[in-house]
Amino acid sequence: MSLTLENVSLNVAGEAYIYATTLHLQAASMNVLLGPTRSGKTTLMRLMAGLEKPTSGRILWRGEDVTSLPVQRRDIAMVYQQFINYPSMTVYENIASPLRLQKKSNQEIDKLVRESAAMMKLSDFLQRKPLELSGGQQQRCALARALVKGAGLVLLDEPLANLDYKLREEMRLEIPRLFTESGAIFVYATTEAEEALLLGGNTATLAAGNIVQFGATESVYREPDNRLSAETFSNPPMNFIDIQCSDGQFSVAKKALSSLNTLFTGQPDGSYRLGFRPCDVLLAGDSPQSLQFDADLKLTEITGSQSYLHLQHGAEHWVGLVAGIGHFEVGARISIFVNPSDCYLFDAQGSRLRTADPQEMTANG
Repeated sequence: MSLTLENVSLNVAGEAYIYATTLHLQAASMNVLLGPTRSGKTTLMRLMAGLEKPTSGRILWRGEDVTSLPVQRRDIAMVYQQFINYPSMTVYENIASPLRLQKKSNQEIDKLVRESAAMMKLSDFLQRKPLELSGGQQQRCALARALVKGAGLVLLDEPLANLDYKLREEMRLEIPRLFTESGAIFVYATTEAEEALLLGGNTATLAAGNIVQFGATESVYREPDNRLSAETFSNPPMNFIDIQCSDGQFSVAKKALSSLNTLFTGQPDGSYRLGFRPCDVLLAGDSPQSLQFDADLKLTEITGSQSYLHLQHGAEHWVGLVAGIGHFEVGARISIFVNPSDCYLFDAQGSRLRTADPQEMTANG
């Protein structure tokens, strides 16, 4: 069982919503679509579901061309952030409705409904109607109805956005277990990098209607192919600075960045973009190789266990995520440090340039 998109694109009124996309999803796989709002996540799901017909390309489901097949004839289930329930039915009947269409016995329906309700913490609300539930409970009802179908393809479009924090964290752990047991293909859209990492599986990073990278989630996070993928898979956004290379020597504003010279060897002269994640910002260098930057503190956001430092370095706005409570005065000039092995280098076209061997350099430093 697999789902394949072959050069699928979608244009609406002359505007490209999805550029030519090729994607292959295997059975029993969790696949995350990660990107900002309007990057094409929902549109791509609607193409997979048959709610939209592609302008070009074709869609294969279990080896069959289903490009023109309506959604009613596809073995799919879909849940949106804006949950949809039948208001005149009880929670029990909402969950049972797809099973009745499948003509399952009353005994089997009852068993599956109660199992699904228990998983979604809805056992005490089966005889209530959706409008008698909280927003989070209504979303769980929609999730239960979708998952109980046992569909081969389950599309989840930011399904946990309306849940409270504790339940959202529980469901993030529960969903990977569900897809493993069901053998279905799960496609999960989110704007949150942390959610992609928690769900695991595979991740496709999207930007402006393009899939810019697809692969194992941890690999895409640690080894972005390009600047767009690196920007997408970082929350807060990755910090960037323009640097120059001349005769194999890197610098910024005429300040030497000598520890980059052996890490990114053999680069031609020119301008580059150096990136590092907020979580890799240090307030003290832990090796002589550490890069040091001086920046002005614009704002401190304290979460309790961590602090977000909003920094201004020239024209660049940076964010540093540091442990504990940062006792800094707004407007103060502070020094931050970044290990070269935590940096990413991109050329003028946005392609990532690989390091010589960051692990070896860290060990030698």
